[in-house]
Amino acid sequence: MNRITTNFIIIVCLMVFACKVDKKNEVQDVINSEWQVDFFDDFDTFNPENWQDQMIWVNNEDQCYVPDGQFNTREVSNGTLKLRVVDIGEPGPCDNLDVKSGAQHPETQYVAGRIISKNRKEFVKGKWTARLKVENSGQSGMFPAWWLLGAMNNEPPIEDDDETVCWPLTGSGEIDVFEHHSDGGPNHYAARAIVSLGECQSGDWQGKMLVQEANMDEYHDYGVMWEGKDLVFLLDEVEVYRAEDQGDNFPEPLFAILNFAKINDSPMTSNWEMEVDWVKHEYKK
Repeated sequence: MNRITTNFIIIVCLMVFACKVDKKNEVQDVINSEWQVDFFDDFDTFNPENWQDQMIWVNNEDQCYVPDGQFNTREVSNGTLKLRVVDIGEPGPCDNLDVKSGAQHPETQYVAGRIISKNRKEFVKGKWTARLKVENSGQSGMFPAWWLLGAMNNEPPIEDDDETVCWPLTGSGEIDVFEHHSDGGPNHYAARAIVSLGECQSGDWQGKMLVQEANMDEYHDYGVMWEGKDLVFLLDEVEVYRAEDQGDNFPEPLFAILNFAKINDSPMTSNWEMEVDWVKHEYKK
């Protein structure tokens, strides 16, 4: 085979390969073009038009949520949000109230950060995604989470007259996009749709749940989107779980929650931090 023929074959092959790449890119462009971003926070600052602190006591958690980044529990720096659990060394008073009984949290030496987009950024269906990582995963008591809750939820802070619905009834439904529970060890998370059982404080946590491996100390995109009647959970834009026929169970506007909790009295042996690069919501064009 002479040089001219060889060169011709190479050129043809390159053109065919380029066409295939272009086709693949075109398909991806079509997929991407279906979504329009209507909320994006990349945490250059802490924007009070997007977020507010939430100081409540839930799930018998050991820590006390504190506002305004006290004790360095919430920090925005170098383009990321850091939420932490911090050991302040000795027990102190906590003003968090139990959302069920109204009881005040007992004294504790642990404080933490929790922010919500309630009354700030709330959206019906669409697609939610956050890019985040967790340091030192798997330590006993760790409970960082990225999740959604119905905007008519009756837990404080309450700013609108329609915030009267108890969890997890429609209007106060819950979707967990990312939840790292240390009992299962490091490098895993859970994603789920909470199935309402029709009464206040009564929901099925297990029936529509995925437990998925992921390296916690590396950034990943954790998302959920509505597709027809289904809820589709995504890891780095790849479908990892489909909660069939669950999408229409969440017709209400939903707000975002980012928090780091401590769920038992085990001592902390290192820094606990969830670092969030960005959060966004998209809708279908």
